Amino acid sequence: MAVTGFRSRVVALTVLIATAVVAILVVVSHVLLSRVTDADAHDLARTRAEAVAANVSSKGGRVVLTENNSEALDEVAWVYADGRLIDGTVPASVVARAEELADEGRSQTATVGDYLLYARQVPIDGHHAMVIVRVDLTPYETSEQRSLTLTLILGGLTILLAGGVAHLVVHRALRVVHEMAALADDWGHHEPGRRFNLGVPRDEFGELGQTLDRLLERVDTALADERRLTDEIAHELRTPLTVLRAEAQLAHLSGEPVGPQVVLSEVDRLDAAITTILRAARARTDDGTRCDLRSAARRAIGSCAVEIAVPAKVEVAVAPDIAVSLLSPLLENGLRHAKSRVWITARHQDDAIVVDVLDDGPGFDPAEVDRVFEAGVTGSGGYGLGLPVVRRIAASAGAEVRAIADGRGHVEVTLPIARTVT
Repeated sequence: MAVTGFRSRVVALTVLIATAVVAILVVVSHVLLSRVTDADAHDLARTRAEAVAANVSSKGGRVVLTENNSEALDEVAWVYADGRLIDGTVPASVVARAEELADEGRSQTATVGDYLLYARQVPIDGHHAMVIVRVDLTPYETSEQRSLTLTLILGGLTILLAGGVAHLVVHRALRVVHEMAALADDWGHHEPGRRFNLGVPRDEFGELGQTLDRLLERVDTALADERRLTDEIAHELRTPLTVLRAEAQLAHLSGEPVGPQVVLSEVDRLDAAITTILRAARARTDDGTRCDLRSAARRAIGSCAVEIAVPAKVEVAVAPDIAVSLLSPLLENGLRHAKSRVWITARHQDDAIVVDVLDDGPGFDPAEVDRVFEAGVTGSGGYGLGLPVVRRIAASAGAEVRAIADGRGHVEVTLPIARTVT
């Protein structure tokens, strides 16, 4: 419906413009033709009058026509001398106006019905002589009407042709757009990796293809994020569920009840995992979001044996809960792999605060350091939230997290520094 409506609007606009242009051309051409035919009629009248005036002379004190043997000329040219007709036959329909022109004694034109009358004064000493000629305007008017009719027919055909061409062009253009949209929709559902790859845009269709490629890229990325989130959730929830299942099986085999402390601990772990994942998915950072890094680090450490060397009164542009959710799994990971010591430090770097979570354990394998934040890579039956969720939380808060392979456990978290409100 939308495509049809757009095509109809374009065709209607084209027809409207073509109609306006044709109307202007018809009016202009008709006005010009009218002026040309009027000029031709006046030229013919003057030519006839001059031809007759050349034969008017004075003889024996009278005005006479020295030469006129054409009966046809008598019907269209008349000679008046001193107020009376001396040659020609004046039709009854124009006799009154002809006599008026003869009496006025000056060269002029007048229109009577379908005729043009032209009066020309003939200078003859002692006499008042006038030559009046008649030109039939009917052929000129007929020519104008035929020309106007032909112009209107051609104009109408032009309007129809413009509308047809506009309809055809828009139909073909929209067909290409429709096909590209259908392909993009199909690829988005079944082949998200497909692209148009039209190169540098050279026209609107190239720009459309480039835009659809970007949309497909975002769809592909969203699907990958969805799969990654599913993998991370499964990875993070598997460990506490496995522990609960194992405890239940042992209790079933031994006939003894499951210890409530174990159940509560694993349920708390499940709740922490779900809460943190949801927080990462919903997290939004704005200019007013901030927290004290030292306080957030102390909350993340809790009662664990972790040394802290974070300066006081350092504020970062993340929510307190997000900062705690970022640091807690890193600290738990360090405690799980450390030999004897885990510590946390912070330092300024440009417009950010870099937090280093370190332990004296074996550290990361240099060959795997770029993959430690992928789901399933670092899973080793440990407790708490895994590194993949840490990466997701960091991305949601505008932070960065990376592992450092320097012979010890070392994870670097870069947090945006809180701006001072003025």
